[in-house]
Amino acid sequence: MAEAVAGALDSGTHLLVQAGTGTGKSLAYLVPAVEYAVRTGERVVVSTATLALQAQIIDRDLPRLLGSVKSDLTQKPQAAVLKGRRNYVCKHKLAGGYPDDSMSMLFDLGADDAAGRGDAQSSGLGEEISRVRSWERITETGDRDDLIPGVSDRAWAQVSVNAFDCLGSHCPLYEECFAERARIKASEADIVVTNHALLAIDAFGDSTVLPEHAAVVVDEAHELRDRVTNALSGSLTTTMINAAAQSARRHTQVQDGVIGLLETAASAFDKALDATPEGLLEKWPDALADAVVAVRDAARQITADSGQSREAKEADAGRQMARARLQEVFELAERMAESAENDVVWVSRSRFRETETVSLVVAPLSVAGTMRSGLFADSTVIATSATLALGGRFEPVAASLGLAGPEAPRYDAIDVGSPFAYERQGILYVASRLPKPARSGLTEEAIEELRELITASRGGALGLFSSKFAAVQAAEALRDVVDTPILLQGEDSLGALVARFSAEDECSLFGTMSLWQGVDVPGRTCRLVVIDRIPFPRPDDPLVKARTHAAERNRANGFMTVSATHAALRLAQGAGRLIRSTADRGVVAILDSRLRTARYAGFLLGSLPPMWKTENGAAVRGALARLAQDGPAD
Repeated sequence: MAEAVAGALDSGTHLLVQAGTGTGKSLAYLVPAVEYAVRTGERVVVSTATLALQAQIIDRDLPRLLGSVKSDLTQKPQAAVLKGRRNYVCKHKLAGGYPDDSMSMLFDLGADDAAGRGDAQSSGLGEEISRVRSWERITETGDRDDLIPGVSDRAWAQVSVNAFDCLGSHCPLYEECFAERARIKASEADIVVTNHALLAIDAFGDSTVLPEHAAVVVDEAHELRDRVTNALSGSLTTTMINAAAQSARRHTQVQDGVIGLLETAASAFDKALDATPEGLLEKWPDALADAVVAVRDAARQITADSGQSREAKEADAGRQMARARLQEVFELAERMAESAENDVVWVSRSRFRETETVSLVVAPLSVAGTMRSGLFADSTVIATSATLALGGRFEPVAASLGLAGPEAPRYDAIDVGSPFAYERQGILYVASRLPKPARSGLTEEAIEELRELITASRGGALGLFSSKFAAVQAAEALRDVVDTPILLQGEDSLGALVARFSAEDECSLFGTMSLWQGVDVPGRTCRLVVIDRIPFPRPDDPLVKARTHAAERNRANGFMTVSATHAALRLAQGAGRLIRSTADRGVVAILDSRLRTARYAGFLLGSLPPMWKTENGAAVRGALARLAQDGPAD
């Protein structure tokens, strides 16, 4: 893998690398990346999907690597980590430089997240902010991840700003700004470690966030399309529009009558949105289309009247916040009103306690063209993951990244394999005798199968469920009939649950999607991975529905292109939780008979590690019993 990455960097050819868990992917791309940066003077950006991997690279892998090869380098390369501005504490805001804006979380966290948060959740907020103040006086980074223990999202929103609200060089504390210091450090580094969201903003946004670079290494590349999609999506709510109007009234000199136009438009938007059924907007209701145009025009008028010259952006935090909120409302409404061919719009309804939030959401139908022109056209890209060749083929993932079609740039692809002997280390068990999974939750037969498996293995099971309801149902049912502990996601922090699962031989851990990809537990404490059903996306998901229709218009199989590809990726990630070292042994049990009977079963099975396959439940239970009898190592 290191040789392939080195060759790609030197030739400028894009590269897709599938490398199994335990290959040492980070070292395999960091070694040639460091050598290339030192030799050519060109900067390399490394992008990850998770903070955990970002921290591993910058805190462990790079220091160990540079310490090992320093005698072979003509100069010591510099490395830096760069995150979004919201990840750094704002000195100016902490010092009272921003007005108290109780609506800010609607923009910072999203309306759905903020809905329903009342005074009960404000308890302890003052103590958290006080702790941040004490920490700010001693921290060198201002990075939220360096604050231990951490604080709530609500507290952090009070001490940080996003890029829209930031005063930039007009800020009186600009020279001391933690975010600016991080950007300066990154501009002087040879290797810059960042995340997919920031990479997307830099590649496809209106402003440059990352320093100039010649190459990008995308780790956890199977997540890239969804992270880019999220970065290029947005939602508009009545509360957001009214908050923008209130902010303009408080912090600008715009006439009340002009601001009233936005409030009137917000009222019309609210009525039209409430009358529109939830789901994909394949045909816009006239009232909703007219309301969105009215919101756009009113927001644009207020922005114009508040002054648009660069000189007008003095160090007035309240005014800047008002303009930022108006600008966000305007840009979302304008995008929705334009109805671009590649955009999908839908109505979403969510409930938090007694409060319902109705949102109009816009997202790109495809980001392939965007990534092709915004990412692959400007840099050499190395994309790597344990799951890139779905069904044994790179083409589905390559197409989603913009590397398919007559105008696509050339790329190479390589599967470097795995250090694990999957056929000897793992068993893939498909419970083919079970009935087809229920629409929600688990059937009685599936619960009984799960009981028999966990009883045979004496715990040590990681249960990966397709829904929270199914996970809770399984935990409640089995706690009454098995004598080994069952932990359930949500009953403690995820870190604490995983730590206990790793430490206790007979513990089992049940949970949902965050466990499918974020758990690394080598050793016998994870000797059984149970997947309740094939993880297809919801068929009524608006984006899935729109992408399926688009594939069918292009004469492709919509189900295989969208739903089966999504399921293959998630299934491979889930099954990959079992074998994490050369010493691991165990069973992946899938309680979905469709993996044996459906026409798409071969494609899904071809995406999984090549473990020994069986449908013999008795043989599997015998193997698990023997593993349990081996007992934990002394």
